[in-house]
Amino acid sequence: MIGCGGVGFKRSQSLDGARLLVCADLDLARAERAAAAHAARATSDWHAAATNRDVQVVIVATTNDQLCPIALEAVRAGKHVLVEKPAARRAAELAPLAEAARKTGVRVRVGFNHRYHPALLKAAELVRSGALGELMFLRGRYGHGGRPGYDREWRADPAKAGGGELIDQGVHLIDLARLFLGEFEQIDGYAPTYFWDMAVDDNAFLLLRTKGGQAAFLHVSCTEWKNLFSLELYGKKGKLQVDGLGGSYGVERLAHYAMRPEMGPPETTIWEYPMADRSWAVEFSTFLEDIRLGREPDAGLESARRALEIVEAVYARNVR
Repeated sequence: MIGCGGVGFKRSQSLDGARLLVCADLDLARAERAAAAHAARATSDWHAAATNRDVQVVIVATTNDQLCPIALEAVRAGKHVLVEKPAARRAAELAPLAEAARKTGVRVRVGFNHRYHPALLKAAELVRSGALGELMFLRGRYGHGGRPGYDREWRADPAKAGGGELIDQGVHLIDLARLFLGEFEQIDGYAPTYFWDMAVDDNAFLLLRTKGGQAAFLHVSCTEWKNLFSLELYGKKGKLQVDGLGGSYGVERLAHYAMRPEMGPPETTIWEYPMADRSWAVEFSTFLEDIRLGREPDAGLESARRALEIVEAVYARNVR
């Protein structure tokens, strides 16, 4: 969807009374369909939505080349912004946005919604509790199989997307790897195009290492054919494995394999989450709390910048 959604609140209202005020899309009919369900206004002029005086929060979900320009205009107008990942095509594009946010004092959250899937929230809770002991490494895989004409869509256009599968699904895995292991100092990767007739990558393989030697091995693909999400975390006391994201990715599931003193087969606990995907709703609710409490979003512009720097480092090794 090439558009900008404005979720707003009257200035006199609390954030608890969140309601959709304006939907903007270059395709006015599409904006009207989205707005109708919420008695909101529709427009094809995103500038009007981003600067509307009654709007307090702007959600930006567009092609990657428009994410930063729209978010920047909204921030300069004093709006809080939830901008879809990756937030920009290059890390440098984020600098004016970060500076504007500092000057206006608004909050900017980046749409790394995978942090808010229930299996990943539970995994983070278990890691914080020490259930795995010291973390050693993680392995992540994420992919889909595309669709007829995928290589003619905007994600295949480097000017609009900034890259291929690595900047698309790859930033989610990079963000999760940073969430669990911290900052990476050594970055190795390969981003080839195996199948699709396009000028961007359809697979990417990354090996990332922290200063302490913890490693993340990541693979993202749009030649997966059967949609897949898998994240495995290995500690000195056990392992966590997250599979599925719901829908076509399969039922979301978390397995905790706890090492026994005698080793051998681990003690196994499994959680399944067969409900609909609520990660976006939890993410937005968390953003409203960020605004109410005046706190910096945990998945903010710095998270986006770090992820994009890793993407750029891998692309630099694979100059086309």
